[in-house]
Amino acid sequence: MRNHEVIAEQKLLDVYGEIAEPGWARKQVWQYDRSDIKAPKFRIKEWDYYLIVGDDFAVATTISDDGYVGLQSVSLLELGDEPWEHTETVLNVFPMGKLHMPSNSSEGDVVYADKRLHMSYKLRPLGGQETVTEAVIANNEMNASGLIRHISCHFENFCDGKPFDCEIDLAQPDMDTMVIATPWDERHAFYYNQKINCMRASGWAMYDGKRYEFNPDRNYGTLDWGRGVWTYDNTWKWGSGNATVDGHSFGFNIGYGFGNTSAASENILFYDGVAHKLDDVTFNIPTDENGNDDYMSPWTFTSSDGRFEMEFTPILDRAACMDFKFIVSDQHQVFGRMSGKAVLDDGRVINVEDMLMFAEKVHNKY
Repeated sequence: MRNHEVIAEQKLLDVYGEIAEPGWARKQVWQYDRSDIKAPKFRIKEWDYYLIVGDDFAVATTISDDGYVGLQSVSLLELGDEPWEHTETVLNVFPMGKLHMPSNSSEGDVVYADKRLHMSYKLRPLGGQETVTEAVIANNEMNASGLIRHISCHFENFCDGKPFDCEIDLAQPDMDTMVIATPWDERHAFYYNQKINCMRASGWAMYDGKRYEFNPDRNYGTLDWGRGVWTYDNTWKWGSGNATVDGHSFGFNIGYGFGNTSAASENILFYDGVAHKLDDVTFNIPTDENGNDDYMSPWTFTSSDGRFEMEFTPILDRAACMDFKFIVSDQHQVFGRMSGKAVLDDGRVINVEDMLMFAEKVHNKY
């Protein structure tokens, strides 16, 4: 049953509000519907998180409705000689469906607007009219069945009284993704998630007079799309990255702590748009002399099947901690460079060197 792949299209939840068929899939075969959820509305969590990584910088944006709280955030990270980051978050009380988050990642726009922040995620067909590079065309990544994901943002007083702006396109051709549906051990709690890697990025971001340009030959974006009902106290680990390796698009998603994963893990490789499923991957985070996690020392990742063996050298810890008694969050999203080997389903070895990626450990009570 481990790494059970679900192929048949079906409703995500049965009449009891439980996942009908736990497992993983290459696309969204499960149909999500808020009206099928048996838990209270204030416990439903819906989010769209984008991470776009440039040559030595990154932009992350989130629009989320987490039931009794909404968190809309933007992060700008410089990952060169002088690492720096700033994250700005807008909190909303009891959105509980008012953001109208789409039930499918490939349909519907997501828009948030207030006096400081205007942010939208909009979709349009990928049909070849966009400005693309020879690398995109050569890898057969332009096809009528794909999508362009457009991220637009204006954040007033983002940092030091200065605004942040971006206009970014992510090209998503017809390719495999990582979709997982897992239950929590608590009744009516579930995790439905899609990770879309290897979307070529173009466009720009602007802050403090500096323009950050994305080049689709070598820069990529990732979407973390999630819907579900979570238990109150959770700790998870997640890592992801994308790169061009010897002329081929390569990406990965690794993680655990998201519910009962006896049916499937979310560990996976992507090579030229094809998914290669992994079993368990362990995050080996070093500790200091007091036994605390030492996030800025080198990590390693190792897999039970020997197909993901990596060393990770941190550059920047995007740490955030908030404690509002009932809502507590301790986040460490660490950006750095990874080197090692990944093995595809057919035994081919992909050698990775200094790949810019992130790995995180998060403990939330909310």
